[in-house]
Amino acid sequence: MATIVPSVSWPGACWTLLVCCLLTPGAQGQEFLLRVEPQNPVFPAGGSLLVNCSTDCPSSKKIILETSLSKELVDNGTGWAAFQLSNVTGNSRILCSGYCNGSQITGFSDITVYSLPERVELAPLPPWQPVGQNLILRCQVEGGSPRTSLTVVLLRREEELTRQPAVGEPAEVNTTVLTSREDHGAYFSCRTELDMKPQGLELFRNTSAPRQLRTFALPVTPPRLVAPRFLEVEKSWPVNCTLDGLFPASEAQVYLALGDQMLNATVMNHGDMLTATATATARADQEGAREIVCNVILGGERLEARENLTVFSFLGPILNLSEPSAPEGSTVTVSCMAGARVQVTLDGVPAAAPGQPAQLQLNATESDDGRNFFCSATLEVDGEFLCRNSSVQLRVLYGPKIDRATCPQHLKWKDKTRHVLQCQARGNPYPQLRCLKEGSNREVPVGIPFFVNVTHNGTYQCQASSSQGKYTLVVVMDIEAPKSHFVPVFLAVLVILGVVTVVVALMYVFREHKRSGRYHVRQESTSLPLTSMQPTEAMGE
Repeated sequence: MATIVPSVSWPGACWTLLVCCLLTPGAQGQEFLLRVEPQNPVFPAGGSLLVNCSTDCPSSKKIILETSLSKELVDNGTGWAAFQLSNVTGNSRILCSGYCNGSQITGFSDITVYSLPERVELAPLPPWQPVGQNLILRCQVEGGSPRTSLTVVLLRREEELTRQPAVGEPAEVNTTVLTSREDHGAYFSCRTELDMKPQGLELFRNTSAPRQLRTFALPVTPPRLVAPRFLEVEKSWPVNCTLDGLFPASEAQVYLALGDQMLNATVMNHGDMLTATATATARADQEGAREIVCNVILGGERLEARENLTVFSFLGPILNLSEPSAPEGSTVTVSCMAGARVQVTLDGVPAAAPGQPAQLQLNATESDDGRNFFCSATLEVDGEFLCRNSSVQLRVLYGPKIDRATCPQHLKWKDKTRHVLQCQARGNPYPQLRCLKEGSNREVPVGIPFFVNVTHNGTYQCQASSSQGKYTLVVVMDIEAPKSHFVPVFLAVLVILGVVTVVVALMYVFREHKRSGRYHVRQESTSLPLTSMQPTEAMGE
């Protein structure tokens, strides 16, 4: 009997089975093999594996399994044995051995274990990345086997930036990206690929949590701040801060302040331009030199603008009348005052000194009714003179009067014509004017056209009345009635009839005398008598 023992090279997990045969009398050199199933399995790390060792040798009684892994005999019989391997965490070679006809026979199988990475992580990105600067992306990978089949890929969205093998433990893969505005809001990630397709499995992928990048760009110029040079206490004024060339303008923070007082700003953006508007209201304790400040913050960087401002207090001018509505003949005092350091001037007359009041007195007359008094106040603030004006109107109470120049006392109008009684009254308060006919109290309208007839003829009492008294003016209306045309017409008719009668009578007498051949003329006539002529004489002439 001859036995050939397998040659084993260890470590390196490379077993080489040279010959496994048993020569027995009558066997004529027949070889018996020891089979290991499954042959060269591939499965996830940490799993368990059922291994079956078997041979066709009829004399093989006991088969054993040699391995450093945790094993348990499940069952056995003539020429076979089954073992359970558990918690297989790494690559290993298992060896089954036994004896056939007194000679050792062996068989082996290489176990390949694969595992996905335990950690795939993209290093944190900066909170803000300036546009136009390089960004280094770092990805760390822990675990994963076999490493020869493991690749690390860095991604921007779905774009592949680099692909490198996983080397080292932990493996680290880096790449550099030149950032732009388009990268603002983009997600970056790291992905591992374990390619087990050559072993009949699939491509296993594991991706890190994505990280979002925020890019920004700032202009080289500071913000443009528009603020008042002076601000009065308890007064409000708009403040405006503008910055162009800012990206992304919508994510910038703007702070406006008056000294240590933060202002409530309204921020608007259009494209790369940002505008912040607020209303500044000064307090009394802020009087003096102050600053308006505008801060624009983006990407952890700050752009600032400052403007000087002087807070001042300007009281006045306060213009008063001792009697806003003064009776005629009374004394009225007009006074004007203002705050400290303020110079007042009343109707062109300045006060004695800044902070002092100005005053004047007058006896109220009718001509002072409606008179305006003017007071100006001047305050010097930081080399500038600020001026304010105030005015007040005096009302003088006086009795009613009727202007005789505009209200004729004797009117001559024709009957059945249209006229206007032009009478005007004055006074304060404004009087009521009525014109009533004596005896009948018949009223005629004043200042508006009316139709005149003979019934309006007479004397009228025109009276203006108010709370200050009464004033009466007598107006006489003389209405001229039209002359009658009946008598002249009647006389004319009689004359005409008389003339016609005389003419008819003379014609009759003439006709009668013509028949007698002579005409008679009255003796009182100085004319010569006429003698009728014969027809023949007449013709001869």
